[in-house]
Amino acid sequence: MADAKFRAGTRALALAAVIAINGAALGGGGAPRGDAVRGADLYQAKCGACHSLDSNRVGPAHRGVVGRRAGHVAGFHYSTALSASHIVWTPANLDRWLTAPTVMVPGTMMGFRVSSPQERADIIAYLAQNPSRR
Repeated sequence: MADAKFRAGTRALALAAVIAINGAALGGGGAPRGDAVRGADLYQAKCGACHSLDSNRVGPAHRGVVGRRAGHVAGFHYSTALSASHIVWTPANLDRWLTAPTVMVPGTMMGFRVSSPQERADIIAYLAQNPSRR
């Protein structure tokens, strides 16, 4: 009897391990995992015409964007809609923003989208690795 319980317990443990490994390999069904190295290249290609990490251009500087309140980079003129939005740039909010900025904040000046969930995740991973310099 003890041997049967041991085998059943071992099988259950093995099954749980297989499920956990497969879930991790498949991304667990959630958002894609971002790659900051790919994100750096994507940021330059897709965002670099209007943004940089350290200086305002057509769009605001992005260093330290993760965790920052939207519409509050010194020296940059934002739309009233974004300045009044009370959004904090979490990875989830950045993903929503890059998916459809004018849907997230009607009246914003940014209309550029990143349609690929993987590319958004990569760009966000890159931004997260570039915190504010204090």
